[in-house]
Amino acid sequence: MPVVLEKTTDIKVVKRDGKKVDFDGSKIALAIKKGFDSITLYNEDTDTYEYKYNEKDIQKVYQAVIKIIEKDYPEKIKIEEIQDLIEQELSKKGYEDVYVSFSEYRDRRNQSRQLFFDEKKTHKFLKTLENLALKTSNEEDTKRENANVDGSTSMGTMLHFGSTISKEFAKAYMMKPKFAEAHDNGYIHIHDMDFLPMGTTTCSQINLEKLFKNGFSTGHGHLRKPKGITSYGALAAIAIQSNQNDQHGGQSIPAFDYYMAPGVLETFKKEYKQTIYELLDFSDFISFVNMDRISKEVDKLDSIDFDVSTFEPIYKESTQVLKIFEDAYEKALLKTDRLTYQAMEAFVHNLNTMHSRAGAQVPFSSINFGTDTSKEGRMVIENYLLAVDAGLGKGETPIFPISIFKVKEGVNYNPEDPNYDLFKLACKVSAKRLFPNFSFIDAPHNLPYYKPDDYNTEIAYMGCRTRVIGDVTDGGKEIVTGRGNLSFTSINLPRIAIKHGIALKERDKADMKGFYEELESLIELVKDQLLERFEIQCSKHVYNFPFLLGQGIWNDAERLKPNDRIRRILKHGTLSIGFIGLAECLKALIGEHHGESEKAQKLGLEIIGFIRKKCDEYSKEYNLNFTCLATPAEGLSGRFVNIDKAIYGKLKGITDRAYYTNSFHVPVYYHTTISHKIDVEAPYHALTNAGHISYIELDGDTADNVEAFERVVRLMKEKGIGYGAINHPVDRDPVCGYVGVIKDACPRCGRKEFESVSVEKIQECC
Repeated sequence: MPVVLEKTTDIKVVKRDGKKVDFDGSKIALAIKKGFDSITLYNEDTDTYEYKYNEKDIQKVYQAVIKIIEKDYPEKIKIEEIQDLIEQELSKKGYEDVYVSFSEYRDRRNQSRQLFFDEKKTHKFLKTLENLALKTSNEEDTKRENANVDGSTSMGTMLHFGSTISKEFAKAYMMKPKFAEAHDNGYIHIHDMDFLPMGTTTCSQINLEKLFKNGFSTGHGHLRKPKGITSYGALAAIAIQSNQNDQHGGQSIPAFDYYMAPGVLETFKKEYKQTIYELLDFSDFISFVNMDRISKEVDKLDSIDFDVSTFEPIYKESTQVLKIFEDAYEKALLKTDRLTYQAMEAFVHNLNTMHSRAGAQVPFSSINFGTDTSKEGRMVIENYLLAVDAGLGKGETPIFPISIFKVKEGVNYNPEDPNYDLFKLACKVSAKRLFPNFSFIDAPHNLPYYKPDDYNTEIAYMGCRTRVIGDVTDGGKEIVTGRGNLSFTSINLPRIAIKHGIALKERDKADMKGFYEELESLIELVKDQLLERFEIQCSKHVYNFPFLLGQGIWNDAERLKPNDRIRRILKHGTLSIGFIGLAECLKALIGEHHGESEKAQKLGLEIIGFIRKKCDEYSKEYNLNFTCLATPAEGLSGRFVNIDKAIYGKLKGITDRAYYTNSFHVPVYYHTTISHKIDVEAPYHALTNAGHISYIELDGDTADNVEAFERVVRLMKEKGIGYGAINHPVDRDPVCGYVGVIKDACPRCGRKEFESVSVEKIQECC
């Protein structure tokens, strides 16, 4: 049996507070064991983690430490000295990986203690909590970090409390100190750090067809397979709400029109049978037909687009009964269309009012649609767009779901295409309501994945811009459905450029060698941090994510058992390295951004190409989907610039505004043409395979000039944009609250600018 030095009266241990206690060798043995147990190896065959070292290794270090203590510390020893001895023996005996793990854990514990026992850090931490509790979201920036969370509500404040504490726990216990330090110092930003301890992933594209096949459970009862468009729309919203509770990012539906189309068919069948029965009941031909046979034949229909002559064997050449079948078809079609509109209206209203995460957050939802050419799919697309056009209950422009119309030649782009009318309608609605945005399947970086008649290969975006399609782990999984981003971390490009460029006037020419060396170092750091977080995610079990995995939202999750770990399916997601402030980066390096000169544009493409190249290299090296992201976070833009401003002061065109420009965007303050902005930004879409978007800002009421609006969308498509949006002014009446385009008078209350309106009138229209 191994010898353990138990409690003795001869040696005292001096604790950190100076108190002396009896020596207990078992505690040293346990500390060493924890260090060794932290080193595990993944066994792909058994899908388990196995300890790299055994009891003999633990005892080798333990016995060496005990001998030194007995020899050199006969009376007393400090806790820090015991830890130093453990590190010394680990290193001396060649256990470098255990040494690093033990040392980093020790550092994290010290950071944690400082948080609560260092007077300055404790004061700062408690001050943050105090602000969360006592200040409104207008006064406290932290409460506005997530646009979907109302930080002024009780539940919103509760979430922010948890988020603040969780971030500190993640930094102290769950990541290497160098990652936390790089984040705190503003070199990188680890997104959604508060969810790191939970091992959640960012987002996913929900395959409703798969989910609806046999119904699903939300954890509080099983929901049957939907049997009509009303229940299809309702369950789609519930699926988004439920999955939001298992992830820290957004939820997206990649082929909304295809998924809803079967619901239209089921509704039509029901309405058609009912209408036939009603018309026959008021005729002299009720005994002429077999009612059961009608029901069975209608149930066989695979489309609402059919010739009534299909039922000739039933009406037996009777022109009167044929007329009943024809009239019933038209009436059922109208009823189905009306019910589809109501279902789409309810879907939009639900996603702007329902909550997740303890009732404090509206789910960040997106839907992609536009390419289903079936009569059912077209009915879904048209009615969804009409519902968005109508707005919410008081005419407000709906924020969710973020609608994305998929543009494809041969489907909806040209006048001869079957869904061209719906593309025109999408432009009309977006010109009024800001949505839908537009994605382009024919973009050079999207088209190679496209397979005709397989909507799983049609590019789909999360509303914020996330894109998932390629898969180095399995070519057969190069689809959008059932996949998403695992996590992403962004690099502060302006910081590196300020240090190595001409902005500080320390040199006449940028030190590009130094810039790329530091950029590569930070990319390497982010890669390691993403891998560390990936291991935390992979260590979780199916039961940790009861909807995402338990209901098979993520691809292949149905193959796993509740207690299984999830590496084998998570590997199909993406690990993304993002960036902020390319425009300010270029200004700091050479004095002009990519919208101002070809020289800057060439350098900008070179810089982002460098990041993409490293991502591709990591993908091959680790057999994981490392991707380059054009980071969307506006809050992050402000965080970085505030830190850099404190270090370097106000630098013209760099740190003299309240934000860094998002991703590769040409700055909004730079006056340029629509065509030029699209020309400049388009090449970056091909480089940022984790996601991207280009915005065009228009003045005036675009609803009055839909043709011009459409020309902008077409220009995006022709230039190779992957995902684009057009922003334009949306007004709000300060009296009745109407949100939308207001011309001479408010469409709701009739008030003109600077006019007052009676309370009775407001109550009447609201």
